[in-house]
Amino acid sequence: MGWFTSQKGRRHIVVCGHITYESVSHFLKDFLHEDREDVDVEVVFLHRTPPGLELEGLIKRHFTTVTFFQGSIMNTVDLQRVKVHEADACLVLANKYCPDPDAEDAANIMRVISMKNYCEESRIIIQLMQYHNKAYLLNIPSWDWKQGDDVICLAELKLGFIAQSCLAPGFSTMMANLFAMRSFITSPDMAAWQNDYLQGTGCEMYTETLSPSFSGMTFSQASELCFVKLKLLLLAIEVKPIDGGDTKISINPQSSKMPANTVGFFIAQSAEEVKRAWFYCKACHEDVKDENLIKKCKCKHLMTFRKGVRAIQLVGKTMANKTGATPATPFSAALSKPLLNIKNSVMAKEENGSKPVMNGRPTNKPADQQKNGKMEVGIADDQAKDFDFAKTEMKYDSTGMFHWTPARSIEDCILDRNQAAMTVLNGHVVVCLFADPDSPLIGLRNLVMPLRASNFHYHELKHVVIVGAVDYLRREWKTLQNLPKISVLNGSPLSRADLRAVNVNLCDMCVILSAKVPSNDDPTLADKEAILASLNIKAMTFGDIITNIESMGDSKDALNNMGDTTVKRPGPIYGTNVPMITELVNDSNVQFLDQDDDDDPDTELYLTQPFACGTAFAVSVLDSLMSTTYFNQNALTLIRSLITGGATPELEIILAEGAGLRGGYSTPDTLSHRDRCRVGQISLSDGPLATFGEGRKYQDLFVASLRNYGMLCIGLYRLRDAALTTVDATSKRYVITNPPFDFGLLPTDQVYVLLPFERKQSRFSFSETEV
Repeated sequence: MGWFTSQKGRRHIVVCGHITYESVSHFLKDFLHEDREDVDVEVVFLHRTPPGLELEGLIKRHFTTVTFFQGSIMNTVDLQRVKVHEADACLVLANKYCPDPDAEDAANIMRVISMKNYCEESRIIIQLMQYHNKAYLLNIPSWDWKQGDDVICLAELKLGFIAQSCLAPGFSTMMANLFAMRSFITSPDMAAWQNDYLQGTGCEMYTETLSPSFSGMTFSQASELCFVKLKLLLLAIEVKPIDGGDTKISINPQSSKMPANTVGFFIAQSAEEVKRAWFYCKACHEDVKDENLIKKCKCKHLMTFRKGVRAIQLVGKTMANKTGATPATPFSAALSKPLLNIKNSVMAKEENGSKPVMNGRPTNKPADQQKNGKMEVGIADDQAKDFDFAKTEMKYDSTGMFHWTPARSIEDCILDRNQAAMTVLNGHVVVCLFADPDSPLIGLRNLVMPLRASNFHYHELKHVVIVGAVDYLRREWKTLQNLPKISVLNGSPLSRADLRAVNVNLCDMCVILSAKVPSNDDPTLADKEAILASLNIKAMTFGDIITNIESMGDSKDALNNMGDTTVKRPGPIYGTNVPMITELVNDSNVQFLDQDDDDDPDTELYLTQPFACGTAFAVSVLDSLMSTTYFNQNALTLIRSLITGGATPELEIILAEGAGLRGGYSTPDTLSHRDRCRVGQISLSDGPLATFGEGRKYQDLFVASLRNYGMLCIGLYRLRDAALTTVDATSKRYVITNPPFDFGLLPTDQVYVLLPFERKQSRFSFSETEV
């Protein structure tokens, strides 16, 4: 039996749920990583069955930090044995490859109920498979995310990552590498692109309190200082609302002054580097050129500041009031103004007639859309219409975070092959979905909602066309019925005729998903449909090759259009050039996606070419979020707000009702929620930033983008074959996360940016923006 005895002053965590050699080894590799600062935490595993030989060997190798107890988390005596009441946190791991995700979630929620029943104060971090099961956690009286309880919903995050890749190809790879702990070792034997990519994989997300020298700066000024002087990338800050509510995370906020003790979110290679932001002193370090020399200084005011800073943070509200600094409100551009002024300015803008153009917007009269019982199939109907605020139409959901439309039945959105072919689809998202009528729901809402975030203007929303079995989609439909611009083609993702009908060659992204349950006989075959579909599209050819080549000459870079579907562009001639992201269940199957890669079958997923290029995504990369959330709760909040397009606790409660998104009337308050940044990708081939593509350094681009456009550059998407000089979508690109400041740029590079919200209806194009 045995009881756990904790050493005085040493914390411990209890890990339960799906305990196998694979899950434990992945968890420990990330949890005990050397880049983490002072991991003096003991890990206690509790499981019903004794460990197998492999698992026992693994536990013995880590005997100083890992202990295994046999017992049940449902048994109070066993909870006492592992001292759950004294544990720093309890982590519940899910079996990602289970045949019945709902049953797996129910079992893990029961484990949470048992632990909370035994000790209400326990901090619990749980992995859940399905988004709709999150609602049951809210029913546990002592579940409190403010006290550190958190849920990592694999479906929500996986599909959210893929959704962001539809807006900025490769973004899923960048984010996955950011929250996984990895150390890179570059080598002269490797290809240049692999060394660049590996350097980026060594970056992680950290939080640190900014030194007093930053107080009073705007976010842009602070971010520039951090990048140029401290060689750190400041992504976001924690802001305290005026009304003294919960602190919120604001990503790349515009024009707000930072109060003292602001917590910043950084991308850096290690926790040690991030301390520079905490040590930086304007008086002592103004002239220091080498960032490694920025260490603790002897300044009197800094010393007193540091002594009390941890206590100050606890009573942050009173501190903000005493210093007279106006704490910022989240996601608002006019952060330094009082909230009333923001509301007034919004209302004044509306009255002055600078009304947003809501193009081809469905109204809440579904009958209008169904003339003669047929669906109007014209999708690129972006003729500008003035939108009158006096008409009380609901445009957004009740939280103001997402575009909303009155519920439509699935029949209104089904296209047959002919209708799809007549609808000139361009710049859209094609979702190839494999599912049996009784497959478990994967929660397609999590894929579509980030693409319907309200910080896009209506005409910028990419049309989503789902190719798959309608019988399955009927079961998913109630979660999709209130989201605009969705069509369904009842067909097979393996049928070339269906793929041609939805213009797969003109899409901005083709997403390949499978809802089918992996068979127990041979788990490696779980991805067979996804791989076949991927190879099928790559083998296709489109149109007359001669005419395509002739029309290529005057084409503009599609990414500069930032999702504007009105601009026609020639599609790729060969299927290998169709932008694609394939979701895999089994990591090892990545080797079958690219026939021309030379990846060794045993290569770790993150080192393979399809993952580095952003064309493959596997749910296993989310494993490391458990450790990340334990060490830094805010990191998950930041990732979630970046990935989901702005899901809030308020929205979660609404969705937990099970009636789907609710529409809401636009008020100045809900409209202010649109004011938040989003992920984008900008080309260096033309526009004012084109000058940076001609041999300039990354630091020049970073500073100019931030100063002139308020855009925060976070990485590059570069052609793998640097010899290619044309910005043709043909060749593979790879992701470089947060390149070094002196990294040379190429004209063919594309830049990942966090774009501030534009009130004006102009689509983002540098030619329309004055420098």
